[in-house]
Amino acid sequence: MDNQNIDKVKFSDVDSQKAFAAAARLVSEVEKVIIGKRREVMLTVTALLAGGHVLIEDVPGVGKTTLAAALARAAGLDFRRAQFTPDVTASDITGFNIYNRRSESFEFTEGLVMTNILLADEINRASPKTQSALLEAMEEGRVTVDGKTIKIPEPFMVIATQNPSGFVGTYPLPEAQLDRFALKLTMGYPALDEEIAIVSSRETKNPIDSIKPVANVQLVRFLSALAASVRIDEALVRYIVTLVSATRGHRMISLGASPRASLALKRLAQCYAFMHSREYVIPEDIADLFVPAVSHRLTLRQEAKLGGVDAEAVAREILRSTQAPFKGKGI
Repeated sequence: MDNQNIDKVKFSDVDSQKAFAAAARLVSEVEKVIIGKRREVMLTVTALLAGGHVLIEDVPGVGKTTLAAALARAAGLDFRRAQFTPDVTASDITGFNIYNRRSESFEFTEGLVMTNILLADEINRASPKTQSALLEAMEEGRVTVDGKTIKIPEPFMVIATQNPSGFVGTYPLPEAQLDRFALKLTMGYPALDEEIAIVSSRETKNPIDSIKPVANVQLVRFLSALAASVRIDEALVRYIVTLVSATRGHRMISLGASPRASLALKRLAQCYAFMHSREYVIPEDIADLFVPAVSHRLTLRQEAKLGGVDAEAVAREILRSTQAPFKGKGI
């Protein structure tokens, strides 16, 4: 299928089982190195198909960088890693023009965002100016350098990491930038048997070298477009908006989620259903995604923080107290 028609693809035009199998192969290939973290792998691939970005907050050494590199390799996508430090500048991210004395003209030097998957490692160690340089790229899929707009390759995904236990020399991400991430995940420590398998797999070589590309840019764009055609009933759209709206009046929340959260949750739910080999969304898809898709967008009141309440707990409370549509309605 040519690039012009990819965005218009529907389930009626293709063999859906082959498309589902292609998505499943992508997950299986990443799981060769990310052992025991199927949910995290599924959610990251879901975000890729949804055109969203992922923030992974966890301690060092649990596989955050490996997940990003493995996904890029399995999907056959270009990959770059930015180790964020205070001396990384905005032009390192967006690119810059440099004068060529031979040609007597300015030439554009690509920044780190000119890739398919960008790993922004320890993003909270970069200065606010550098962090903000990612905003246009993440939201618009383009950057502006010296007044000229340059389009970023498609697909484009930022996988950012940060260490929750390290505060010295860090700059917390502002609400506007947190809102650009479709999902916030934690990897967590592996179980005993899983850690033994991880250690054993690294006896001879890096297991990431065993990952084979099972997709390419065109296939990822095709799967993404097909996932966008997954059917979602009007009652489920109302369920999404009801959940997100509930964050704006909650007693523990000073700043609730914006309509961007509703849009992201709808798109993620369609892709999540696709990842589960379905052509339609069910309430459980939305429930599974609500906490990782919305909790990082919430700003808690001071009394909630002092009481040891976290945003994830508040999001789970909202989820439990909101009536879901009848399972199967409209399907």
